[in-house]
Amino acid sequence: MVYKEFQDKKLSALGFGAMRLPVSDSIPGTPIDEEKTEEMVDFALRHGVNYFDTAYGYHDGTSEVVMGKVLGKYPRDSYYLATKFPGYDLSNMDKVDTIFEEQLGKCGMEYFDFYLLHNIYEKNIDPYLDPKYGIMDYLLKQKENGRIRHLGFSAHGRYDTMKRFLEAYGDKMEFCQIQLNYLDWKLQDAKAKVELLNEYHIPIWVMEPLRGGKLAELSAENEAKLHALRPEEAVPAWAFRFLQSIPGVTMVLSGMSNRDQLEKNIATFAEDRPLNEEEMAAMTQECVVVSPLPPLPLLRVPLPEGAGYSNPAFPLQ
Repeated sequence: MVYKEFQDKKLSALGFGAMRLPVSDSIPGTPIDEEKTEEMVDFALRHGVNYFDTAYGYHDGTSEVVMGKVLGKYPRDSYYLATKFPGYDLSNMDKVDTIFEEQLGKCGMEYFDFYLLHNIYEKNIDPYLDPKYGIMDYLLKQKENGRIRHLGFSAHGRYDTMKRFLEAYGDKMEFCQIQLNYLDWKLQDAKAKVELLNEYHIPIWVMEPLRGGKLAELSAENEAKLHALRPEEAVPAWAFRFLQSIPGVTMVLSGMSNRDQLEKNIATFAEDRPLNEEEMAAMTQECVVVSPLPPLPLLRVPLPEGAGYSNPAFPLQ
């Protein structure tokens, strides 16, 4: 496993995302298969993965419970757990203290290693910046008290919105999670967002490296072009090699739903193999001729009260 330095920690370059855990049935809303999840977490830990990412709304609010239960069987210093404040739902803005305490209880933890303000975007930037809600003050206090070890944010919004947030709180943010892959490098202006974060010297966490699985397969023509450059590299691995080539990327999160995906991703992250100039050009110019894709369904915006996170709709453009 490749590891990345982050302050005083060594983080596995591959993070275990808990948004798409195995479920017992394909019907939406089906409960998480805890036995399979436990097997995957155990395999991940034994093969060097030490970062696990969940959130308040994943799997209709049950991801935190399951991940806390499974990870709770291991020594607390053998893994890092991340979760997020659900600011994508504007009705939560005045509940940061209640929700934070609830999350600790759901996970069965005394502290979170990493905690994020979830989804900074156009409709919630003003409430996030409004001092009357006291969100940042409260979370910084939890950090001071050791209940949050590292504070960051995730962003699904436009470049200008992200920049506005950084102008207000960039000096307090230790990391930022963005949607980054070789398709969104240009399609959703991910390149500019990476450059912005590098200007602020904020380490980058990657979500949706395979764009929800859409980049796990290419046309036969494009696959052949990549195969000619690296015959031993599978198509999904190319997406990860692209990310290994981007300055500032520390963590790549993958929402793996089964053991096979996990094993293949761990095998890819056994080594760091960034792309050379020719390979990068093939990824970003020649070979990525895919059908136009709508924005990845990450969040329902805005979320109606009590809504879950299992059947998301498209974010704002």
